[in-house]
Amino acid sequence: MGYLKLKDKAPEFKLTQTTGETFSFDAHQKEHEAWHLIVFFRGSWCPVCQNELKELEESKGYFEDKKVHVLAIATEEVEKLKEMVSEYDLTMPVLSDSKLEALEAYGVYYHGEDAPYEDHGVHGEPAYFLIDEKGKLLYQQRQTSPFGRPSVSELRKIVKYIGKNLK
Repeated sequence: MGYLKLKDKAPEFKLTQTTGETFSFDAHQKEHEAWHLIVFFRGSWCPVCQNELKELEESKGYFEDKKVHVLAIATEEVEKLKEMVSEYDLTMPVLSDSKLEALEAYGVYYHGEDAPYEDHGVHGEPAYFLIDEKGKLLYQQRQTSPFGRPSVSELRKIVKYIGKNLK
């Protein structure tokens, strides 16, 4: 599991989008000189995650005004994620990390078979990474359970605060 410090270069990942296309984070950063908020979520089956993704979608205009692109990643297979994206009309890139590549690169907790308690099988836990236009890490938060994650309004405040106070 990776360990990232603030100002570290964010790791590259190439994952499958729900559109079926391969998404390269490095290529996306070069194409869109903007900040990126990467949101790791548990899966399409998680009601808390579903609500969070809907709220992120509703806040899309706010994030766009701040020049922040939101990306969502789960360890679930593409087909299940595709159904959720369609059901909730999500327009942000939703990516499948079924091989746990981005999860490991970013040091996101994984609730595997060896976890100390049962919790809906195996899956990644929530995590948040705000990355500037140069690919440097500005903010991170990782969870070991579904609870304690920042709300979308808190994420908005974090983006605003860091943007206002950036050195």
